[in-house]
Amino acid sequence: MNTQLKKGVLDLCILSKIKRNDSYGYDIYQSINKKINISESTIYPTLRKFVKGGYCETYLKESQNGPARKYFKITEEGIKRVKELESEWEEFKITIEEILKGGEHNE
Repeated sequence: MNTQLKKGVLDLCILSKIKRNDSYGYDIYQSINKKINISESTIYPTLRKFVKGGYCETYLKESQNGPARKYFKITEEGIKRVKELESEWEEFKITIEEILKGGEHNE
């Protein structure tokens, strides 16, 4: 998949994953990477951006397989942001489908 296309939807994918379940960075990476091939290093700057922006909060949770993990939990602001991104995504999909089919999109 094209790198630029992936970058355009990565925020939505990450926030949607966290919205469904509190998750730690590597778990988020693995989940998304199963569907769209991404680099693990792209996840962590985005997660830091979400925490700084108030979309996520973090907490530590003990792990059975090593040190405690930093989990990300979505905030009310994060839920609002997911809804905005989902709306933008739907609008974008409709527009692109119409272009590909040769139609015109009326706003």
